[in-house]
Amino acid sequence: MKRRASEPADPAAALASELRPGQSIELLKELHILTREGKLNQDSRRKLKQVYHLVQFIEREMREGFAPDAAITLADHGAGKSYLGFMLYDLVFAQRPGHVYGVETRAELVDKSRLLAERLGFGRMSFLNLSVAEAGASKQLPPRIDIVTALHACDTATDDAIRFGLQKEAASMVLVPCCQAEVAASLRQHKALALARTPLAELWRHPLHTREIGSQLTNVLRCLYLEACGYQVTVTELVGWEHSLKNELIVARKTGRGKRSAAERLGQLLDEFGLQALRETRFDLLPA
Repeated sequence: MKRRASEPADPAAALASELRPGQSIELLKELHILTREGKLNQDSRRKLKQVYHLVQFIEREMREGFAPDAAITLADHGAGKSYLGFMLYDLVFAQRPGHVYGVETRAELVDKSRLLAERLGFGRMSFLNLSVAEAGASKQLPPRIDIVTALHACDTATDDAIRFGLQKEAASMVLVPCCQAEVAASLRQHKALALARTPLAELWRHPLHTREIGSQLTNVLRCLYLEACGYQVTVTELVGWEHSLKNELIVARKTGRGKRSAAERLGQLLDEFGLQALRETRFDLLPA
């Protein structure tokens, strides 16, 4: 029988080209990225591409910010099924000292992750049934965390991850925000007043634009906040838009030198968009 043009000549070789050398096939099956037969479907391929790309950014932060033998602590917020944490451990932490903490509110997912880590012998992983907001004060985490990451932590959970990183004096934060509704709700609430005050309010007069402007503004405010608190910030795409609509990647590296100009611009934007209340909630850790 002739092979179809779309079928690979060697399925095993095709799969190997998608994976990294030495990567645990058992782990990928347990995470349902691979089927039990060891195959990779299109949906899983997209998920794998996202995680690989994020791993590359985290690896770079580790390589450029720490000695090769340094024991790095990493907290993964909104961990879900801990795809990112497990793959980081398999690809990076298995070859160097350190500890991975997965923080997740759904107890059943925490229990499953604990069992999987035990079964795979991933001894330097801990899974905590906490919200991101609770994690900062929890004694289950060390006083200092080197790298903070949050992949698609919804709405204000990304802000909580930033607060956690600031409290723990993280050297790096790698964040992919998701479902940002708080600022959009504030824009919607004060829309009539804003339309009377400034023509800029036309940018969010329509509900769809309100959501998009709110999301964009949220991330701009986060970046200014991080710069004001002493971080160098880079904003880029996680992967191509064909793989994910929630695609913005914020990488913040600690310099220890807060930018006064960033704090001033942050305050000006809050005033301009009628978001002054956020000074007391999301941005209350701004340096004096």
